[in-house]
Amino acid sequence: MTSGQIAVHWKEEGYIAPPARFIGQANAADPDIFQRFAEERFPECFKEYADLLDWDAYWHTTLDTSDPPFWKWFVGGRLNACHNCVDRHLATQRNKAALIWVPEPESEATLAITYQELHKRVNEFAALLRDFCELKAGDRVTFHLPMVPELPVSMLACARLGVIHSEVFGGFSGTACGDRIADSGSRVLVTMDGYFRNGELADHKVKADEAVDAAAKLGADVDKVLVWRRRPGAYASQSPMVDGRDFFVDDLLQTYRGKQVEPVSMPADAPLFLMYTSGTTARPKGCQHSTGGYLAYVTGTSKYYQDIHPDDTYWCMADIGWITGHSYIVYGPLALGTTSVIYEGVPTYPDPGRPWRIAERLGVNIFHTAPTAIRLLRKLGPDEPRKYGYRFKHMTTVGEPIEPDVWRWYHDVVGKGEAVVVDTWWQTETGGFLGSTLPALQPMKPGSCGPGVLGVYPVIYDEDRNVVEAGSGNAGNICIRNPWPGIFQTIWGQPERFVDLYYRKYCADPDSKDWHDWPYLAGDGAMLADDGYFRILGRVDDVINVAGHRLGTKELESAAITVEEVAEAAAVPVLDELRGRAVEMYISLKPGITGGDDIRGKVIAAIETQIGKIARPQNVWIVSDMPKTRSGKIMRRVIASISNFADVGDTTTLSNPEIVDDIRHQVQSEKLARGEAPRPLTPEEEAEIKAFGRTE
Repeated sequence: MTSGQIAVHWKEEGYIAPPARFIGQANAADPDIFQRFAEERFPECFKEYADLLDWDAYWHTTLDTSDPPFWKWFVGGRLNACHNCVDRHLATQRNKAALIWVPEPESEATLAITYQELHKRVNEFAALLRDFCELKAGDRVTFHLPMVPELPVSMLACARLGVIHSEVFGGFSGTACGDRIADSGSRVLVTMDGYFRNGELADHKVKADEAVDAAAKLGADVDKVLVWRRRPGAYASQSPMVDGRDFFVDDLLQTYRGKQVEPVSMPADAPLFLMYTSGTTARPKGCQHSTGGYLAYVTGTSKYYQDIHPDDTYWCMADIGWITGHSYIVYGPLALGTTSVIYEGVPTYPDPGRPWRIAERLGVNIFHTAPTAIRLLRKLGPDEPRKYGYRFKHMTTVGEPIEPDVWRWYHDVVGKGEAVVVDTWWQTETGGFLGSTLPALQPMKPGSCGPGVLGVYPVIYDEDRNVVEAGSGNAGNICIRNPWPGIFQTIWGQPERFVDLYYRKYCADPDSKDWHDWPYLAGDGAMLADDGYFRILGRVDDVINVAGHRLGTKELESAAITVEEVAEAAAVPVLDELRGRAVEMYISLKPGITGGDDIRGKVIAAIETQIGKIARPQNVWIVSDMPKTRSGKIMRRVIASISNFADVGDTTTLSNPEIVDDIRHQVQSEKLARGEAPRPLTPEEEAEIKAFGRTE
């Protein structure tokens, strides 16, 4: 083991074979597919994915590597994403449901939107965006929309025009939305007056006013705010409409009823959307995804890894505000012409049987969700799935590593032992799956995502660029040796940051135009078993994955230090039974200031206002000082270990090692008194905590 590797000891789980009934109907049941996507056939192997789409003009170059690492896929090709998701299905299945929307209140009717109706709605809103908002190809529009059918309609309308859409997760604050408006240069905000969450009609329009104000402070003016109404004819917000700026979409649409908009033929490498993700600095990263490469990749992975057929009813119980929803609720499933289910609310409202009632009533046969939801449903309703007569052929888990025991409940109870489970590893930046088992051809193994997916060649490097060998028992940084069509093109407006964050560390030769010299750094720790299956250990940088939401420590800390009394702040992850990870904040106060719950309350309020309630810290600890290196950097690894009752490791390099015992006594004593001591860490969790903040 080299000095750059982390030793981890974990139990190898046994294999579970896919059911014969699944294999018999699978899209990928021929082992020859592995040869078709073998490395010697790269990059032409991805022609198989691209050929699933309609192209206006065929490409002349599958992969252009002339400006690494700004890869270009299917160069010379032209297509329209909306046409591929809507128009091309009209000839054979115009009357089939494209989307089924389930409102949170069970008293409200479920809405089925056929491909014909979706085409109509998308065309009318595209005409409104083009004519009323004067938007054209290349312009940006920001959405701050909840889980309602108006969101995919808005996305597809933008795609029809070649307008770049940027959806901000509805749970984020208005301030966070405003930051992203300013960064993208959007001048139109599309939002909704309200939506249902946990049985309450939440006022959402108020966040639009906050967003416009926040963007203005950053020098970005929003010309128009388009407001969809959750309930026809009724306004769900207490926030007044601003004359000349705010417009109800349903009022405006009266002018555009029946309008048809010809899909704009876009170059394959034209941007389709921006998806903002937290980074290690306060400025969020606008991941720019392409039209041709991205759409080909999510269509191909939806077909082979989700095993989506046109006659399936597919439910991804995620939020379209994240990349999972873009790729595997909207673009991938609709490109294949299937029926995609959208659910407005929380999975446990009004009780933890809700998902299984929905699945039974709609005949869902493919189910896709995150470990956070699985853990929650297992805790609150462990026997609920047995009460309902649904039958899943396929289930996905996504967003974070899943514990083997939770995996087994998902497989045995939710899947009733009849469904394959696909445990996927990927990221906002990657567009689609990177690690997974191909469900009919590779056995499942609880806790391991599986090997690299078709056409993707992962490797684990230590800090010194040595390969961490399979079966070594050591963890390192998982990287991808090659480009793939779903990879994001750049960080919007920050190309240098794109190179620095994802490619600089392991680039063998910055002057090389050979893709072999430019491995992609995912930022996740991982280890590799003898059988080629990867186990993902979580982030190695300063990003905390809370219930699948990636929260940047710098964003959290920047919010905390807006509180006048706070001098320094550090955010660390702590194990959480349901969410996987939660946030704990450590703060030190300015000289001469004392305080307790009042300051903690201010810090929590600042984080909720600037980021959103999803980022609410589990605890805020006021400490006299932070453990720091001699150069003054806060050692988050040390306080993360304290929060999780783990070994803090070597502290001799700190400028103030004595502070560690003080903090440990303060924090752990109070946690023990409150009954908050976590269960013993698994070896993987220990490795994750040790790795946290290593990029410092």
